[in-house]
Amino acid sequence: MTAGSRGDVAPYTGLGHRLALAGHEVTLVTHARFEPLVTGSGIRFHGLPVDPRAELESPRGRGLHRSASEATKLLRLADLARRVVGRMTEDLLTAARDSEVLLLSASLAPLGHTIAEGLRLPSMGVYLQPLCGTREFAPPVLGGGSWGPTANRVAGHGVCLATEHIFRHAVPGLRRRLGLPALRAGAALRARERRLWPVHHGFSPLVVPRPRDWRPRLTVSGYWWPYDTEDQLPCKLREFLDSGPAPVFVGLGSATVPDAGRLSAQVVAALRRAGLRGVIQRGWGGLAADGDDMLTIGDVPHALLFPRLAAVVHHAGAGTTAAGLRAGVPAVPVPVQFDAGFWSTRLITLGVAPAAVPLRRLTVDALSSALVRATREPVYRDRARTLGTRIRAEDGAAPVLAALERLGG
Repeated sequence: MTAGSRGDVAPYTGLGHRLALAGHEVTLVTHARFEPLVTGSGIRFHGLPVDPRAELESPRGRGLHRSASEATKLLRLADLARRVVGRMTEDLLTAARDSEVLLLSASLAPLGHTIAEGLRLPSMGVYLQPLCGTREFAPPVLGGGSWGPTANRVAGHGVCLATEHIFRHAVPGLRRRLGLPALRAGAALRARERRLWPVHHGFSPLVVPRPRDWRPRLTVSGYWWPYDTEDQLPCKLREFLDSGPAPVFVGLGSATVPDAGRLSAQVVAALRRAGLRGVIQRGWGGLAADGDDMLTIGDVPHALLFPRLAAVVHHAGAGTTAAGLRAGVPAVPVPVQFDAGFWSTRLITLGVAPAAVPLRRLTVDALSSALVRATREPVYRDRARTLGTRIRAEDGAAPVLAALERLGG
């Protein structure tokens, strides 16, 4: 069970496919618009009624761009989520009644765990970010970095409590319906912690080592790669790749932007100033570019495209960050919101990105300068290639499969 944008869904198609190959019957429960992602994967699909893209493009969703800080933006997003979560509860419950084990993303964990408890089903978390509080870094959804050991841990716990409160209107009624005693949101979180509720994290320990102060049964498993429904790139894209030097990919994934035309023009100008060809992904932000040295594309498998590039410029979402690392190519992160600052810092620390160019401060000069460094200084390519080889050798699904077997699935 997961909710959010494409990046919050795609990794679970690959994890589900792997579990299905091992003999489990798997259903992905998420927004109906993502049903095409499971085509051919061998897993079933149960659609949820909320369309995340429509919500982000609504007046309330566009209000995220007016946020002055990550904390303010997170509060706006929490309010947006709180208003729609009740519309998903019935479908989540229906899907759970046909299940034996629930695997829950961080975005639905409080609601999903209540359902599992009420139906007496085993469950575990499958998270894409390190959300549990730690002294080692500040909460990723607030941009990461470090505010000092004590503040880091307190803030991490605060973010977990805030996530619980998103469901404060939906959970009490659901608990009554399932015959469970009333429980405050904070008490539910503490109960999961006391019981050492298992959580597997879908990122590489080479990228984020397991924090030393995490409690038992919080596991860093390794990346879960999306199941690709296509086995080759579109013909027009293949022809463009073959027609000249390796281009640079620019894409912001599911992030929306206030002025797509202006941003597109800045991106094209920066690429041309750096002497680079570009592959521009429209994404939910609606980027586009014209000219023989530029190609605008829709959604394509990153696993097929990224290894053929000189570098990737992206919004530093967890999934696109992972895809670039897997491909072994340098990056120029353009963090937009939430955990993007955290992943950007990781890319720089790992030596595969020269600098971050935050969207709010993006200029032609800043982006072109970072592109020149990423594509012409061999150190970034060499480090990215070495790290990519190591990441491709990991098997992030194996620990989840082993844990599932222990749960009796």
